[in-house]
Amino acid sequence: MLLVKTKLGISFIHGIGLFAAQFIPKNTVTWEYSPYFDTSYEEADVERMSPSAKEQFLKYAYFDNILCRYVLCFDDQRFINHCSESHNILSTVRRDVAAVDIYEEEELVCNYNCYDDTYFIRLGIQEITVTRTIQSS
Repeated sequence: MLLVKTKLGISFIHGIGLFAAQFIPKNTVTWEYSPYFDTSYEEADVERMSPSAKEQFLKYAYFDNILCRYVLCFDDQRFINHCSESHNILSTVRRDVAAVDIYEEEELVCNYNCYDDTYFIRLGIQEITVTRTIQSS
């Protein structure tokens, strides 16, 4: 569940991105897993999906290795993009924290491999390495 104000916008990394709609100070928790808000699915649930539904689901879900289930964020957190080199969000399977001060209108980006090292393999895509400049104070 997102804990800061955000909005969606056009990403320079990929498609739609998640952007700050407020100033977010360093060390602020920006998102936290909530079993009452985010949904989780067993592998068998995913296997029963139609091919097109499964493809769409796996694009936005991540695998929680603590729950041993796929998690689909209910809110716009599912639009956070990946940047392996210069992310401004530190992620785990249960919580995201601002790594630096994040300014309004700045895209929130994380390293998917920090909480789901199977994402790119599952989707059969090559990880895109993007380097970006993060504003710092």
